[in-house]
Amino acid sequence: MCDRDSQVSPLGVNRRFCIAPMMELTDRHFRYFFRAISPHALLYSEMLVAQAVVHGDREYLLAYDAEEHPLALQLGGSDPELLAEASRIGEQFGYDEINLNCGCPSDRVQAGRIGACLMAAPELVADCVHQMQAAVTVPVTVKCRIGIDRDDSIDMLMQFIASVRAAGCRVFIIHARKAWLEGLSPRENREIPPLRYEHVYAVKQAYPDCDININGGIKTPAEVSDHLAQVDGVMLGREAYYNPYEMMSIAQQVYPGTAGHAPSRVQLVAHYLDYMREKTAAGVPLPHVSRHLIPLYQGVPGARAWRRQLSEGAATLPADALVAAALSSVEPAEVCRDLGVPTTSPDVPAARSC
Repeated sequence: MCDRDSQVSPLGVNRRFCIAPMMELTDRHFRYFFRAISPHALLYSEMLVAQAVVHGDREYLLAYDAEEHPLALQLGGSDPELLAEASRIGEQFGYDEINLNCGCPSDRVQAGRIGACLMAAPELVADCVHQMQAAVTVPVTVKCRIGIDRDDSIDMLMQFIASVRAAGCRVFIIHARKAWLEGLSPRENREIPPLRYEHVYAVKQAYPDCDININGGIKTPAEVSDHLAQVDGVMLGREAYYNPYEMMSIAQQVYPGTAGHAPSRVQLVAHYLDYMREKTAAGVPLPHVSRHLIPLYQGVPGARAWRRQLSEGAATLPADALVAAALSSVEPAEVCRDLGVPTTSPDVPAARSC
């Protein structure tokens, strides 16, 4: 049994509830939005290639809002020196953790020797981690799979963990599926290989000094509770993105002290609308920001109209008019007015009054 009820783990960052790094999803705008749902969940950046961080537009790639903390930067790469420099830059930007991606099965990243293919080279990963740790004072962590291709034995996973642990890593986020490096798309790699949670549990039993976090197929508070009886933390991915409001119950369960933090959906919209105004005034295209609201009313009557209005109106309407039109499908007008959220005008088509 694991007992990690404190807000901060002995390894510096609380990881009991994490939101996975997801390409084209967990950008800074999503992270700002999700922080209002869970004040304490550890949020991750999209994976950034180390070479891009070192040689690219750092402000564009790494900037974020202070409200996003605690926040981890995930890096992709296999050059120890580049990864060390990218880690140093990430720490300078204020990230709370640097994570090395050893779990992505995409053909595109494999071509750059990034992601799950690195599980076949544990000594290289150990060297990367060693040099990354030497460059920063924040934790350096590793996200991996339970295996690759036909080798998903517990022995392979244990050998990988042992090698990287020997380099000083004490935090592992393990997706409880193996990765097929050929023949399956990234989406299929999230769905077809069977989940083997027991492999992740075994790692925790073998290395009780390590912070072991489990990822893959987790959706409900009951499932989270079951996993937290075996490991130190849980990481949710697409379930958190496409069903964000349901994550509040998980956050309240994991962090009992936040049980009073329960904003309604429309309160979340009101909070995010201020951010939308700020970002669009600074030149950010509205669709880049508003798209993260689309899943908020999942399962609520009127959700289809809400999604359609946000999807179709973002390119032509200003933020206030877009939100007003979308809310007309899912919220009563008086609720909107009480929160100071714009209501529809005669110039904005609406499904019903709001």
